[in-house]
Amino acid sequence: MALPCECPDCGNPRPLMHDCHHCGSETLPILLHDTIELNLKRGGPSAEEALDRLTHHLRRASELGAKVILLIHGYGSSGEGGRIKWAVHDALENNYFSDRVDEYYFGENVAYASDAYHALLKRRPSLKRHLKLFKEGNAGMTVLLLGGNS
Repeated sequence: MALPCECPDCGNPRPLMHDCHHCGSETLPILLHDTIELNLKRGGPSAEEALDRLTHHLRRASELGAKVILLIHGYGSSGEGGRIKWAVHDALENNYFSDRVDEYYFGENVAYASDAYHALLKRRPSLKRHLKLFKEGNAGMTVLLLGGNS
């Protein structure tokens, strides 16, 4: 996956959350797209660590003007029960991120041609290329529409 940002100092691609690997700049990066993909399950974190990572990414995404986070949390196929997925769902349903997240769509409810699919495309046409991952719904992903930028 390509890096989602560009360094404002040297112009090279850089990650959302870290300093520029090329010039060491700590300046906030320039967001290249309105949609950010965030893989919460990378590195095998606990559910609590994944929620902390989401909190930090939500803050940075809001600072940079992102409109959407495509959240990859997995669905528990390893027999672990999807602890990250259920922690994220619980946090969203209990308004834990309501200061930054305007709306959310659980992947299992966003099957191709469903009402939720069309609602998402109407709000964010740029999601069309990402929603191909949701042909029959995708229980391992959630789409977050960020507040104040939609």
